[in-house]
Amino acid sequence: MTVEAHKWFVYADENLAVARMALKSGYYNACLQNIQQAVEKFLKAALLSKNATFEKTHSIATLNRQLVATGFETQLSEEECELLDTIYLPSKYPCLGGRGDWIAFRGGLHVPP
Repeated sequence: MTVEAHKWFVYADENLAVARMALKSGYYNACLQNIQQAVEKFLKAALLSKNATFEKTHSIATLNRQLVATGFETQLSEEECELLDTIYLPSKYPCLGGRGDWIAFRGGLHVPP
């Protein structure tokens, strides 16, 4: 594994750990942000470990297709990729439908304003 790929895996692991802590603490928006980032970074790390390049994108679907094209099986469905792609902007920017909308959509939870 290249040093660069290893760095991406380390960052992805950190995002995954933070997502788990956020979920356990009830910080659902932070959980969504970090799980999306973890998957994105894991895919980029896997591409680099296959000596493949990737375009500058936050699209899980695009990165997954690029990785699958190298012969690597990710086990991510198109539907799962699309769901993860819809998380990126709203979880970062409240004016785009952020926290409350996502909590209601994903878990049926009510969070007071």
